[in-house]
Amino acid sequence: MAMGMGPQRGRGGRRTPMAEINVTPLVDVMLVLLIIFMITAPLLMTGVPVNLPDSRAKALEQPKKPTQISIDQQGQVYVDDDLVSDAELPGRLQTIADKSAGAPEPQQVFLRADRALQFEKVMQVMGELNRAGLNKISIVSTQASERP
Repeated sequence: MAMGMGPQRGRGGRRTPMAEINVTPLVDVMLVLLIIFMITAPLLMTGVPVNLPDSRAKALEQPKKPTQISIDQQGQVYVDDDLVSDAELPGRLQTIADKSAGAPEPQQVFLRADRALQFEKVMQVMGELNRAGLNKISIVSTQASERP
């Protein structure tokens, strides 16, 4: 059907149904959904709120899900979003190490520590990780902006 012509008449003076689909509303809805997912996806990534230090290091590629150890500003330790006391930490880390003992790759551990935290607490947790046999540790930071 040409754009400049009026509605065509079929037999008996009735109008024929228009066979074109208007895709503009579909595109509008899809773009709105894309924007919503782009905004909410980064908010779903972290579980324990930690103010990470800045670093210029590149992000690491990970083939499987690592264990996350988070230390908040008050010095509380979280293992994969579960609060763990200092007394429970060695046992919990040993359990993680025992589960990954038969794997060809050692268990990757992401250590997230708040920037306001004393370094002594971070070293204490790293010592417990080492004692449990979890030696593949990555310290997580945020991407630093370029400074002149």
